[in-house]
Amino acid sequence: MRLICSFLCSILIASAAQPPAAPAALKTLQALTLREKAAQLVIVPFYGDDLNSRSSAYAEYRRLVADVRVGGLILLNRVRHGSVEKARSHDVATFLNRMQRLAKLPLIVGGDFERGASMRLIDTTEFPHAMAFGAANDLALTRAWGAATAREARALGFHWVYAPVADVNNNPDNPIINIRSFGEDPAAVARHVRAFIEGAHGDADSRVMITVKHFPGHGDTATDSHIGLGVVDAPRERLDRMELVPFRAAIDAGADSVMTAHLAVPALESEKIPATVSPAILTALLRNQLGFNGIVTTDAMDMQGLTKQFPPGEAAVRSLLAGADILLIPENPDKAIDGVVEAVNSGRLSAKRLDESVLRVLKAKARLRIDQRRYVDLEKLADELNTPEDQQLARDAARAAITVVRNENNLLPLREPGRACFYLLSGSRFSTQGRELAAEIRRRAPGAKVSLLDPELPASELATAAQSASACRAAVAVSWVAAASYRGNVALAGGYPAFMEKLIATGVHVAYLSFGNPYLLRAFPAVKAYMAAFSTTAPAEAAALDALLGAAKVRGRLPVSIPGYSAIGDGLDLN
Repeated sequence: MRLICSFLCSILIASAAQPPAAPAALKTLQALTLREKAAQLVIVPFYGDDLNSRSSAYAEYRRLVADVRVGGLILLNRVRHGSVEKARSHDVATFLNRMQRLAKLPLIVGGDFERGASMRLIDTTEFPHAMAFGAANDLALTRAWGAATAREARALGFHWVYAPVADVNNNPDNPIINIRSFGEDPAAVARHVRAFIEGAHGDADSRVMITVKHFPGHGDTATDSHIGLGVVDAPRERLDRMELVPFRAAIDAGADSVMTAHLAVPALESEKIPATVSPAILTALLRNQLGFNGIVTTDAMDMQGLTKQFPPGEAAVRSLLAGADILLIPENPDKAIDGVVEAVNSGRLSAKRLDESVLRVLKAKARLRIDQRRYVDLEKLADELNTPEDQQLARDAARAAITVVRNENNLLPLREPGRACFYLLSGSRFSTQGRELAAEIRRRAPGAKVSLLDPELPASELATAAQSASACRAAVAVSWVAAASYRGNVALAGGYPAFMEKLIATGVHVAYLSFGNPYLLRAFPAVKAYMAAFSTTAPAEAAALDALLGAAKVRGRLPVSIPGYSAIGDGLDLN
C-alpha cells in the first residue's frame, strides 16, 4: 500500500507542477527494490484471449504482474496453421483492466500498431501499410493516420505505439521490412515519419508514446532478424545520407522512443554483434551524436538475431550496458531480471545506470497519466473504434496509393471484365485472403471466371488452371505477398511461380495486381500490365478493384524503384 500511495500521491502533486513527471517518478524510484527496478524495464507479451481467471495462462500473468511486477505488456497475435489470429477489442480491454487492477504500479501497454490497432485487433480501423501512404504521398493523410492510431490505442488501454517504421527499404530483397516502410527515398521516408509523429502527438487526451524503428536502419538487409543476424554492410557516409535520415527527423519531431535492430553494422561496430547490444551504436551514435534523450527499447529479445548469440540474462545486461532502457519480450523474463540484479550486485552494471533507465520509464508513465486513466471504459469502447471518419481515411489512403507502372495495349482498366479470368493467389490453404475479393468480383463482373488458388495445390491442378485462361479475353493474377516473421523471403509461395509462367505462356494478355511486395514485376517481366497496391488490407482490395474496373482514377507513384524496370516516382495515370 505504501508504494501505491507514493506513486498516486506524487502523480497528483506533479500534475500541478512543472515539469510534471520528474517528482512523481523520482519518489517512486526511491521506493523500489533492486529487483523491482529491474522488473520495471521488462515488457512481456500477451494475446488478449486468456480471460479465464482459473486458467494456467492467467495465473502466469497474475504472477508476472502482481508478484514479479513487470513494467508493462505488449500485445501479440497468435499464429495457428500459418494464419494470424487477431484478438477481439473488447476481450483485450477487459484483460487489460484486470491486469491494471493487479499491478502495484500502473502498467505501460504497447502494440506494434504499424497499420493502426488493426495490426493486432479486429473491430478497429483497417489502415493500409506504410508504403501505401508513401505511394499516396500526401502528408495530411499520414498525419491523420497517426492521430487516428493514437486515438484508438488510448481508447483500448494502450499507451505505447511501436510505430512508425523509419527504415528506408533500399533493398528489394528485404524479407522483413518491404511494405512496412514508407519507401526508398530517405527524405520522403523522413517526411512521412515526421507527419505520423505530429499526428499521434497532436491531441493531449489521446497522446501515446511513439517509437521509430529499427535503429540504425533495417532496410538494406536480406536476412530476417527473427531467424538470423542481418548485416548492413554500408560505409558510414552512406548510413548518414540514407539510413539515419529518417531517425534524425524523428528525433527532431519529438519521437518518444527508438527501437534497436538485431543486426550488425560493421561501419559502426567492429564486433559482429547486434546493434541492440552495441554501446557504439546505442550510446555513442544514438545518444551522443544524434542527441536522443528518450527511451531506447530493444526489439523483441526472443528473436534469433539476438538469442543465437546470448542467453536471456546476458542479453539483458549487455543491452542495458549498450544504452537500452526497455527489455522487450525477453526469452525468459525471470532470467532477464536475475541477470540484471546479478550484474548490479557484482558491479558489472552500476546502480546509477539502472536508475537512469528506470527513471525514464517511470517518467513516461507519469507523463502519460496512466494512473489517472488506468482502466478502459468498456461501455464507450465500441463508439470510439472504427469510426466512419477513420474508415474514410483508410479508403482515401488506399485509393491514392494505387499505382500502375506498366499498361501495354491499354489493358487496364479492363474493357470487358465479364470475359476476364481472375486468378487469386492466396497465401496458404488456411488463408482467408481473396475470399471477399472473389465474391465482389463475381458481383461486379458477372460472367468473369474467378479462381481462388492455393500454393500447395498439385502442379497438375495449377497447370490446368493456367490453361483455362485460353478461353478469356484477359487474365488478372492477384497476389498477397507481405513481409512475415520467420518466412525469410517475399517471393510467391509454392507452385505459384510455375503457374505464372504457364499463365503467361498461354498468350493471353496478363495483368498482375500485387497487394503486397511491389517488386514482383522482376519475377514476371512478361506481364502486359502491372499494378501495385502496397497493402494486403481490405481497403486496398476495394481500391484496386475499382481501378481494375475503371470505377476510379489512378494517380499513385512508386515510392520505391523496381530494379531494371521502374524508378522512384514512376506511375501511369488511368482515368
